[in-house]
Amino acid sequence: MTDVQNSEQPAIGRVLPVVVLEDARHAGALGDALVKGGLAAAEVTLRTAAGLDAIKTLAARDDLVVGAGTVLSAGQAEQALAAGARFVVTPGFAPAVVRVCQDAGVPVFPGAATATEIQMALDAGLEIVKFFPAQQLGGAEMIKALAAPFRGVRFIPTGGITPAVMPEYLAVPAVLAVGASWIVAADLIAGERWDEVTARTAAAVAAAGGAA
Repeated sequence: MTDVQNSEQPAIGRVLPVVVLEDARHAGALGDALVKGGLAAAEVTLRTAAGLDAIKTLAARDDLVVGAGTVLSAGQAEQALAAGARFVVTPGFAPAVVRVCQDAGVPVFPGAATATEIQMALDAGLEIVKFFPAQQLGGAEMIKALAAPFRGVRFIPTGGITPAVMPEYLAVPAVLAVGASWIVAADLIAGERWDEVTARTAAAVAAAGGAA
């Protein structure tokens, strides 16, 4: 394992909210809601123009570790790190993004959906990968199958996961954390329903056996 994932690994917990923000002004209230619900980390995607500004806002907090998700290029990785992202997540394996993050000493979790992509991650010195889109690729059973030959690899499944199936993933020893987009659903953010975000966060944390 590289020094990147040895010495600088952030404590992301077992539930990782995957955030898509259309308006960066919602970032502060969203951060409050997540922390109140018991989480200390969040992945903010770069799927919208508000992503980088939202990362800047959340990165200024001392009670929340914020990472950048849906990072597709080296340029985006550099922008995310400049905005304060403490980890980077990609939907697929992107060598240029991995290099930027390793050069900066920041953990990167590349997407890996096949044995070949997992081997690419291992060749790059990485032992934690994002499994995406998790439900569509076979869910927890597929992770078990992949984990058998790759015993040192840990997975962060994301995509299509609901509260009902989350326990199936968390029961797999190779699963480090579960990406949870339902906690921060778009309609909750648009409607500024922060109490509901907090309630869903607390329920997910409880279902995962705590935030640690």
